[in-house]
Amino acid sequence: MLIIGVILFALGITISIALHEAGHMWTARALGMKVRRYYIGFGPKIFSFRRGETEYGLKAIPAGGFCDIAGMTQHDELEPDEVDRAMYKQKTWKRLVVMSGGIVMNFVLGIVLVFVLAMGWGLPNPETRAVVNGLVCVAPTQAPKEQDFALAECSGVGPAEAAGIKQGDVIVAVNGKTTETFSDVVDATQPQTGTVDYTVERDGRTLVIPVPVAQAQRYVNNPANTDSQSLPPVSKNVGAIGIAAPPLLVKYSALDAVPATFSFTGDIFGRSVQGLVQMPGKVVDLWHSVTGGERGLDTPVSVVGASVIGGQAAEHSNWETFILLLATLNFFLGIFNLLPLLPLDGGHMAVAIYEKIRNAIRGRRGLPVGGPVDYTKLMPLTYVVIVIGGAYMLLTLTADIVNPIKIF
Repeated sequence: MLIIGVILFALGITISIALHEAGHMWTARALGMKVRRYYIGFGPKIFSFRRGETEYGLKAIPAGGFCDIAGMTQHDELEPDEVDRAMYKQKTWKRLVVMSGGIVMNFVLGIVLVFVLAMGWGLPNPETRAVVNGLVCVAPTQAPKEQDFALAECSGVGPAEAAGIKQGDVIVAVNGKTTETFSDVVDATQPQTGTVDYTVERDGRTLVIPVPVAQAQRYVNNPANTDSQSLPPVSKNVGAIGIAAPPLLVKYSALDAVPATFSFTGDIFGRSVQGLVQMPGKVVDLWHSVTGGERGLDTPVSVVGASVIGGQAAEHSNWETFILLLATLNFFLGIFNLLPLLPLDGGHMAVAIYEKIRNAIRGRRGLPVGGPVDYTKLMPLTYVVIVIGGAYMLLTLTADIVNPIKIF
């Protein structure tokens, strides 16, 4: 099942790439430009065919693709029927629409996947407060990871219920320490012994309820964990009072899924931008993982690494993780392509915007419109971006091969 999952996720990435390039192709055609070639993959050609004025094809390495639009720069050789349709001769807004077409397709695909996730499996619960979802007995022990951390059977009334805590209460403090989330309640409870005061909000009232904390064996986060490594949980005797956490996921109807999808998409965007900013700083962590160190779950992955993680999720029938990973990848690719660096889409967009601003300034000074930007003068910077980006991808790929991330 792992191999099938890897293949399915790789197919999902290929579809994402195909739709990205299709976004360029469809917008270019709609705005009167000529699309010469539309290819998925790089390297040796597997097959190709022609429909109308466009050649479609598939190449051996499914790690990208390209859409060849006539006259992307002034240095392209043009056929007689391409002279007036050359992209660099079009209005700025048309060029921006075409270059952003692929990015928009990534965003649209990501949103659709999140929408499917919201209805099919659910999205993370937006309720962040420490709401008591249920009252249970305190299981004396917890099984290890190999048995999915299952709790032992128990019976009777738990300490929280016996003390008077009710379902729906919001726990706002433990022994005077403020608890904003359910995780805060767990963290504040586990070190406790004896009777502890729990401050709860109920029907607009604030109550302080003394609860005798029981002791139970649980697997808790390893205190040696750092940002660069994730160690397995350790077994400890900790405090517990028998309250159930709010559900981690909430499923939505088709109508309710719309605002939930856009809200969650905003969260993904924020995390994607943060991850992009942190990418340069992850070089040391990647190198550390290649040379024998622990591989952090927050280190970047290549297409191969993402496919393997997707395969792991499929192997464990964890399709919500599979879909979420594919959606997140699409959002990240879209944001990454917005960077104003050649040869990324954002680089071409930056050139078009520069020409528009430059010509506006020249017009105010009574000067004629300037010529197209000479891309040959930008090639040294482009080569630097390609070399650095290629080295980063090679390092990430090496880490994914010698020390892959394991989510299960």
